[in-house]
Amino acid sequence: MLQQELPGSDERDRLRWQCRRGMLELDLLLEAFLEEDYPGLPDQEKEAFSRFLGLEDPQLHDWLMGGGSPDDPAFAALICKLQTSLHNNPRATSSDT
Repeated sequence: MLQQELPGSDERDRLRWQCRRGMLELDLLLEAFLEEDYPGLPDQEKEAFSRFLGLEDPQLHDWLMGGGSPDDPAFAALICKLQTSLHNNPRATSSDT
């Protein structure tokens, strides 16, 4: 029997692959956010997350660790959500997953 694909699973697989970064800290945070928070985001924020993943690791890390803020208001709002996820989700800060 063929297993039926969930709606949007190709998109989620693509995003999951893009969450794999060169920095373990980013891997953990972004993958946890994708699993826990992304499904509940409005489409506009999902699009912003996809664009966000196209940025370079040092820039993402700097913003997420409070070393500045982006000019794009959609990215600024997303960073707030990611930082909240970081503080509320122990999986986002542990490599013991």
